[in-house]
Amino acid sequence: MRGDAKTMPATTIWKNGEYVPWDSATVHISTHALHYGSSVFEGVRAYATPAGPAVFRLQPHTRRLFQSAKIARMAMPFTEDQVNQAILETVRRNGHEACYIRPIAMRGAGPLGVEGRKNPVDVFIMTMEWGRYLGAEAIEQGVDVQVSSWRRIAPDTGASMAKIGGQYVNSQFITMEAHDNGFNEGLALDYSGTVSEGAGENIFVVYNSVVFTPTPASSILLGITRDTVLTLLRELGIEVRFEAIPRDMLYIADEIFMTGTAAEVTPVRSVDRVTVGAGSRGPITKAVQDLFFAYTSGQKPDQYGWLTPARPAAAGA
Repeated sequence: MRGDAKTMPATTIWKNGEYVPWDSATVHISTHALHYGSSVFEGVRAYATPAGPAVFRLQPHTRRLFQSAKIARMAMPFTEDQVNQAILETVRRNGHEACYIRPIAMRGAGPLGVEGRKNPVDVFIMTMEWGRYLGAEAIEQGVDVQVSSWRRIAPDTGASMAKIGGQYVNSQFITMEAHDNGFNEGLALDYSGTVSEGAGENIFVVYNSVVFTPTPASSILLGITRDTVLTLLRELGIEVRFEAIPRDMLYIADEIFMTGTAAEVTPVRSVDRVTVGAGSRGPITKAVQDLFFAYTSGQKPDQYGWLTPARPAAAGA
């Protein structure tokens, strides 16, 4: 079973150290994050495995949450270990076999004004059923994307290495434009006009059997799934180059795939209605997918320590 497995509906949310009913996990209208986007968050998946649900790359996600908070000058009221344990317990309490997990920290209720450091920081963890972000069929058939007219934030106008809620307005513009024009997703260029990333995904471009991916200088978020795929490509013995990617390289690529917690590993079928390669999932993309899902499903031994069991082992097991 994979990320699109059926799960029980969530009933419980972790709110500032307590487990509360879903309908009670509310915020006040004066919450700073509602007005100014002052939140940091993560997207994490728990996968169904033969040993029960397991959270994929739990600690790297929590570490990035705290790094985002540090960049945003947001003092976290809990430790990384407390958040890790709360994530596992929330999955358990909601009875999930597989799920999407959303930890979020935000500047809470208090005085209005752009400077929000006098407001308390609230932390929530919710879990939910969420299948393939770009569609169940996208994993094999691929998606159609367009290069957006919206650019990614320049290094001196935002903090691309932080997963900050307010910065996702840019992603919303990219995605809405793509949907309005009949595409599955939008792909952004960076401030210099070279390829950055999708609205919510990192990108890999395969050309002459070499995999190219942008560097942090192209205003990308350093994705946990991106990092996972880099490890898988090394395991497969495939060369990877970290370079600025010109837009026209997208049109002559042999394969393109996008990665993210929600999107997992999704092939790109076309860019700006120009067919990528043969117009179907390519061999390198498939090899990466096969390894990715073998590890996340527990079918392949967890040699990298990526899976954290969310259900205590049975007595005597």
